[in-house]
Amino acid sequence: MTEQDINYLLNKLPRLKQEIQKVIVGQEEVLDEVLITLLAGGHCLLEGVPGLAKTLLVRTLANAMDLGFRRIQFTPDLMPTDILGTEVLEEDHATGKRFFKFNEGPIFSNIVLADEINRTPPKTQAALLEAMQEYEVTYAGKTYELPRPFFLLATQNPIEQAGTYPLPEAQLDRFLLYIKIKYPTEQEELNILSNTTGTRQVQVQSSISGEEVLQLRQLVREVSISEELLQYVNHVVRATRPDTTTVDFVKNYCRWGAGPRAGQALILTAKARALLHNRFAVTAADIQTMAYPVLRHRVLVNFTAEAERITPDRVVEELLQHIKLPKAVLL
Repeated sequence: MTEQDINYLLNKLPRLKQEIQKVIVGQEEVLDEVLITLLAGGHCLLEGVPGLAKTLLVRTLANAMDLGFRRIQFTPDLMPTDILGTEVLEEDHATGKRFFKFNEGPIFSNIVLADEINRTPPKTQAALLEAMQEYEVTYAGKTYELPRPFFLLATQNPIEQAGTYPLPEAQLDRFLLYIKIKYPTEQEELNILSNTTGTRQVQVQSSISGEEVLQLRQLVREVSISEELLQYVNHVVRATRPDTTTVDFVKNYCRWGAGPRAGQALILTAKARALLHNRFAVTAADIQTMAYPVLRHRVLVNFTAEAERITPDRVVEELLQHIKLPKAVLL
């Protein structure tokens, strides 16, 4: 790509964000993390109490992009075929012959919202694994490719756990980022009340195409990162493992650390964050900012930590304080 092509693509990102912010008030950090996930080519898990516009955020993102969108409401009786699709018996009226035809499920879309993913049994949750990792679906011995780009966003409610099925660690690890949505500020909540209870109507314009998203994903991988920062990421990830860490806090409060996929996720999302801020080199701030959503679902705390209400975010905070930044790096 020429410099003109690159600038054209980068100018798409602020426009995309502005279109989403026509509907979504505040949540700047959450919006950035969702866009970073999109640019890095991964999937994200959104967690927040009801009424914080999780579904609205995803739907608005889809409206601001020239891409297909499907929503799947997860329930206890949802079956894998309800997501992936199924074969039906059809008849050729010209010849009278019968044949099986595969009817694609809602997973065959560019942007898929898996709403309340923890309300469906593990068998149905596992149906997403191949789609998330391999970008394809296998049914009756045949493989069907998903449309590109493919971006899955799942939501879950952290409060009510009755009748839910927590995602196993193996599936949590498939999500690039684990994003927590907090309550809005007082002014933001006032703006929400003002904007949504009157006659005001907002039209979200499509500002980016699927092909441009794929080009941006390729551009993310071309963002540079120094050897010193690569080593820093490696030290941070390895320090989450109780068996090999030098951080006493981890030894005392963690029972399992992050795997190599966490390091890959941290580097890719740091590159995506740099590009989102119109930079072509990763800084230490990019890595430290992305460490929380990358590691919070990959670090498992022990019973002592749960009893003392020590969260994975607190573990990450301690890690970033103890692992020294290398000298002569971009801050």
